[in-house]
Amino acid sequence: MSYPAAQERLLVEAGQALARRDPRSALGLLDQADQFGKTHNATLNRAVALRLLGDFQASLLVLDDALEMRPYDFMALLAKGAMLEKISQPKAAAEVYRNALKIAPPRETCPPGVVSQMDYASQMVDRHAQALAAFLKERVEPLRSDLGEASRDRFEEGLEIYAGLKQPPKQQPLLLNYPRLPAIPFYDRSLFPWLATLEEATPVIQAELATLLETAFDEFSPYIAYPKGAPVNQWGELNHSRKWSSLFLWRDGRRQDEVCARCPQTAALLEGLPMADQDGFAPTAMFSALQPRTHIPPHTGSSNVRLLAHLPLILPGPARFRVGNTERAWKMGEAWVFDDTIEHEAWNDADAMRVILIFDVWNPYLDEGEKRLITEMMKAQRDFMGT
Repeated sequence: MSYPAAQERLLVEAGQALARRDPRSALGLLDQADQFGKTHNATLNRAVALRLLGDFQASLLVLDDALEMRPYDFMALLAKGAMLEKISQPKAAAEVYRNALKIAPPRETCPPGVVSQMDYASQMVDRHAQALAAFLKERVEPLRSDLGEASRDRFEEGLEIYAGLKQPPKQQPLLLNYPRLPAIPFYDRSLFPWLATLEEATPVIQAELATLLETAFDEFSPYIAYPKGAPVNQWGELNHSRKWSSLFLWRDGRRQDEVCARCPQTAALLEGLPMADQDGFAPTAMFSALQPRTHIPPHTGSSNVRLLAHLPLILPGPARFRVGNTERAWKMGEAWVFDDTIEHEAWNDADAMRVILIFDVWNPYLDEGEKRLITEMMKAQRDFMGT
């Protein structure tokens, strides 16, 4: 019998010994197999045998040997986390579990026992993050009074990201990811001095909207309308559904003259605001209607070169909006500007329809020359794809 074959036989017998929970016999067989050279499999089985014997410290050392051979071994990392818990090092275990989950295989490819271990590891990581966040908040509490409201909100999010409770928000545009623009969920109002003018016009816009809803609500069309055969992903419930519908005043840079003629004061107001202006792309402005108890699932927008403004017009009850880690409730008379390339979602928790005005504006961190160049670049790409 050749050495590799002999080694293979010993490893098989060691595995059988472990299956019948005979760790001492398994260790003897593994010692023999190691005479032919150490292997990753044998090292993992040695760690299992030592764990069955209750020698958790030794098992942990052997797992480190296995991870030296294969640093990204998911099962070895899970086992190391478990051994760290056994020797009363839950904080170190949580960090190991966190690293293991980063490289976890798809759940559907794992046997039930491994899925259970993954779920346990995830719960352990969450408990650790919550405990760390609570500890950090208590330590810094005396200093919080020195901050303004906006800074406190940002610090709170930073602390929860640092503790591992949340992920940092990131831009995920579907079309254009323009570099060096900040990932800010809700932008500071001071960057948009025209917001006050928009908010003051709320009653005028509401009056024109009321007429549209009474005379032309049938013209509100489903906002999500994928063609037959296209993957709808998270949009299955809302695809071609009037649960979320819209009526456009501008669409992809084209003024919808018939709609604007029926709400002339709203159209004139928008024309006086610094909407994004890109031939064939922007602005887009619309009334967005969300039916009762309807949820718009997480999604991202097309480009970070422009931002979206929201003005609530009909709020029959609680309605929420999340961008990144920040969740806000709409309040009548209060508009905001946000980066829709950061994952966002919305809820109408009320028993009646919610309507808001939505339109896009240029990102304030672009200069005029860049705006012209970006627009020409996007038009050129469109022309290239059309040839």
